[in-house]
Amino acid sequence: MTDKDRIEGSGKQAKGAIKEGAGKLTGDESLKAEGRADKAEGKVQNAVGGAKDKARETFGDKD
Repeated sequence: MTDKDRIEGSGKQAKGAIKEGAGKLTGDESLKAEGRADKAEGKVQNAVGGAKDKARETFGDKD
């Protein structure tokens, strides 16, 4: 079972990459920064989800 944090984190990373790319194309520094922040947040959320998955594998599903 994949943790929802991993799925949501991947989505945030993709959304951030799109925002960052749009900011680069338009020269919008604010949009670029927002995209980078979304990507970073997504990476953290994805890592948390991965840790939860690993804990479930190791200790069993307690949900």
